[in-house]
Amino acid sequence: MKTKLFYLLAFAFIFVGCESDDTSDIVINDNSVTNNNGGSTTNPGAISLAGVYTADLNLVASEEYVISGPVIMAAGTTLNIPAGMTIKAEPVGVNAYIAIQPGASIEAVGTSSSPIVFTSNAGSPSSGDWGGLVICGNAPINSTADGSTDTATTEVGGLSYGGNNPADDSGTLRYVRVEYAGGAIDGNAELNGVSLYAVGNETEIDYVQVYKGSDDGFEFFGGTVNASHLSVIDAEDDSFDWTEGYTGTLTDIHVLQNTGSNHDSGFECDGFNTDFSNEGGYFSMPTVTNVTVIGDGDSGRAFRMRAGTRGLFTNVTVDNFGRGVVVEDDEPGQATSAGVVSGNLSFTDISFTASVGTPYTGNDLENPVTEADVILGSSANATGTNFASWGAGWANMN
Repeated sequence: MKTKLFYLLAFAFIFVGCESDDTSDIVINDNSVTNNNGGSTTNPGAISLAGVYTADLNLVASEEYVISGPVIMAAGTTLNIPAGMTIKAEPVGVNAYIAIQPGASIEAVGTSSSPIVFTSNAGSPSSGDWGGLVICGNAPINSTADGSTDTATTEVGGLSYGGNNPADDSGTLRYVRVEYAGGAIDGNAELNGVSLYAVGNETEIDYVQVYKGSDDGFEFFGGTVNASHLSVIDAEDDSFDWTEGYTGTLTDIHVLQNTGSNHDSGFECDGFNTDFSNEGGYFSMPTVTNVTVIGDGDSGRAFRMRAGTRGLFTNVTVDNFGRGVVVEDDEPGQATSAGVVSGNLSFTDISFTASVGTPYTGNDLENPVTEADVILGSSANATGTNFASWGAGWANMN
């Protein structure tokens, strides 16, 4: 394996997007290493990974690896990870993460009996120990004009993303677990367990779990990627989050918020990025099927629909939340409730247990939308997803 590395300083300026970005600049003093120098004090024989890789990075099953800084795969390269591998990251927060740039790809293909695990290298790991996975593609986003060649930049690192290719391919994540990841520099710069920026629908994401993360579990920034068998346990912010015109499909989704941990919404769904504007002129509108959302019994929301988002949800079970579905018209002229009127925002066959305080709430609605307009079908048809079956063997279950 021959890998050329570049010294990283002020990584936030690697790419410049079309939008202004108030993300804090991060200065990373990288040692330009892919070697056996014992970059970890607790794993002295491990191979340390950090830097910008301009050739394929093929990890070897017999070796041990520790992420000691940002691992950036440049366009035209592939990060290949064998089944059964555990990759640890030094507990340095958002200064250690894996990022796939547009035109690059990741092939992390595990199995149910040999999953790939990304986790913390701390002796006593905790949420936010490292930055997680960041995948950037060339699929459409609505924070740039529809059909334009303009791009946006990621919240951390200033990576470019966005384009005009709905079928963009950033690789494969299959039977992958991401543990103790995510974190925030400030209110505008955050990393999640898995951050998906303009990822296209030729990318495969199936059987992936984010476990005990510091920010969101999965966040979709536009794009068209279809994903299935996703689990989030104990995300300290939202378990699932989308914005910037995300229009893919999500199938078999599991959320668990255990008591004794910090959480926000099960789903927080924005039609566009309110820090900028809806330049593309359309809203997020994914199709979401087979969902189980279990809260921790506080006053939180299972589904927070805002900033004009659309979305078609089918077969949903909600348990132990203070509020079930909340629709907010928080952006004048970009009403979320308009999606209900047009038939592009609805929940069909959804059930709420007795522990859900208020199944439906509408906040400051521009359109006279009622619970009967949002909640369709029959609760008797709602079964959610069978996480106990498809999560067995590779995912943490609680």
